[in-house]
Amino acid sequence: MFTGIVSTLGRVTDQGEGRIAIEAPSITARAEVGASVAVNGACLTLVQLEGHIFRADVVPETIERTNLGRLQPGDTVNLEPALTLAGPLDGHLVQGHVDATAEILQVQNADRGRVLTVELPHDLARYVAEKGSIAVDGTSLTVTGVDDRAGRFTVALIPFTLENTIAGSYRKGTIVNLEVDLVARYLERLVRPSTKPGIK
Repeated sequence: MFTGIVSTLGRVTDQGEGRIAIEAPSITARAEVGASVAVNGACLTLVQLEGHIFRADVVPETIERTNLGRLQPGDTVNLEPALTLAGPLDGHLVQGHVDATAEILQVQNADRGRVLTVELPHDLARYVAEKGSIAVDGTSLTVTGVDDRAGRFTVALIPFTLENTIAGSYRKGTIVNLEVDLVARYLERLVRPSTKPGIK
């Protein structure tokens, strides 16, 4: 489990044959083999530590559902170690299970920050609401607007987010990972009538 608060950035050093290597001194300094880390919002398990570099396996399912398969050596990624019970929950609960990838449709400057317009996949639309939370490449963001008809939503980025995550490099056409709010999924499950006999 994660919070959507990116703790550091990492640099991809190798990618291929089902494994990714990332240079991230602040992660390797306190991590152990078997620990979980969110890479652009996708939960991966550390399988090897070597100096400032950690390696993690990337299964075909992850390649298909996320933007990790697009990464090349030298690319920068968002990183967050797993949440501990002693740590603060500053963002929102994020599982690290990416629901889909989406394209950034527009990037606009706004005051000192930016506003992103992002594609909203149809099957995720019911989980995205104005003022609700969504994780974009593992970063917890507040939805500022939803256009169901056009299939898009907007989020605002403050200067801190632009400077401390990969969001500062976003351009029109960038493909990002999306994970909808976990609470929204459970609420849907609770209010949806059961189809099992004897359950109302």
